Amino acid sequence: MTVVTVFRSRIRPQARAAYDELAPKMSELARSMPGYVSHKVFTADDGERVTIVEFDTMENQRAWGRHPEHVAAQKRGRGEFYSEYDLKVCTIERHAKKTAG
Repeated sequence: MTVVTVFRSRIRPQARAAYDELAPKMSELARSMPGYVSHKVFTADDGERVTIVEFDTMENQRAWGRHPEHVAAQKRGRGEFYSEYDLKVCTIERHAKKTAG
């Protein structure tokens, strides 16, 4: 079962430098977590960011959410980085895929 986290956010302009310093560290930490599948970040023209993170199980996704460094980053996010955010954790009911070739 794949678990997908969809995190939509807007970063406060005055927090951009601090966020840009921390984000690569959190990406590397996520990659090191058991069950990590992938993550990508997309930024819209209006400044909204969407991060999509995949883990192989809900247990591994929750472990990522509870990792002490990630918990500290989440706290900074709520208090310092984000003017708004929306978090959804989803399980996949259907999956279709086409690859190049």
